[in-house]
Amino acid sequence: MGMEEQDKRWMRAWFISGAVLIMLILIVGGITRLTGSGLSMTDWKPILGAIPPITEAQWEDAFDQYKQFPEYQQINRGMELSEFKFIFFWEYLHRMLGRLIGIVFLVPFVYFVAKKKMNAKWLKRSVWLLILGGSQGLMGWYMVQSGLVDVPYVNPYRLTAHLMLAFIIFGFCVWYAADLTKFKSQVEPKKSEFGKWLKILFGIVIVQVAWGGLVAGLDAGHVYNTFPKMYQYWVPPEVMALEPWYQNLTENSSTVQFIHRTLAALIGIMAIGYWVRLFTVQSSKSAKLWGGVIFVLVLIQYLLGVFTLITHVQITLAVLHQFFAILLVGAILIGIYSMRGNRIQPAD
Repeated sequence: MGMEEQDKRWMRAWFISGAVLIMLILIVGGITRLTGSGLSMTDWKPILGAIPPITEAQWEDAFDQYKQFPEYQQINRGMELSEFKFIFFWEYLHRMLGRLIGIVFLVPFVYFVAKKKMNAKWLKRSVWLLILGGSQGLMGWYMVQSGLVDVPYVNPYRLTAHLMLAFIIFGFCVWYAADLTKFKSQVEPKKSEFGKWLKILFGIVIVQVAWGGLVAGLDAGHVYNTFPKMYQYWVPPEVMALEPWYQNLTENSSTVQFIHRTLAALIGIMAIGYWVRLFTVQSSKSAKLWGGVIFVLVLIQYLLGVFTLITHVQITLAVLHQFFAILLVGAILIGIYSMRGNRIQPAD
């Protein structure tokens, strides 16, 4: 069953708004992590938690509750109430954005279903997004919970899973929006080759995002703050210090940073190669332009990564580094979609 053009436009706007909000929550989430704010709210109340402390007595109660947990006892002992309000603000804003995203996904979904605006294909896709969104909320609390017992740091694996889920939901939003967009027909003699290039690049970028999550979770950005060498080494001497050996890949901060650096170099080389290849064959102007956009995003992301490292994870640079990562993922996804076929009509 087909869908009306107006309904497709509204659904496209729905998915785009979801993608934009996810970009925003990733920025706030990055600030929350970098300011040490993520453990300031020690309970999870999906409904009542939307109401923050208002009176001074309520703030004192929230602060007293925070004092019962390891982060205050081991790291922030002696913190003033004003400092607590600062870290509370960022975690509260992060959670409120999560609630807003839930509303933005759920309310239009109910409307589209009630008005029978969706066919079976888009109903399944929308339900899948809602499931992912709900899972993300649960994962966020599961991550926070890991830092409320014994050691006041969230589990790096849970943090990485939380980050990856955000990127996955963003990716689906971008893909679905593209699938509801008209693309001009272009003749690409090497379309199959270009598509493979982008798919491989996308796969490596996703792996890189995961290792970026591990870098954040292990605070690996605070070791070896030199570039291009890791102090005097190209490969850190403790790269295989843990036993069994495979634990180094995800639990050794030096090794995790080394992998992140190596993947960054590989992505840079691939982006250059892809863009150059577009000029060596008869490709369209739009393909060359989009290849250039991807290359520029990779270049900016690489430089942001270097400056984040050598400045010992300066907050603004680190947040921009995360922001450009999601821009790059979106750009590559659109590139892959455009290589699927010479679409001139949006999908039903």
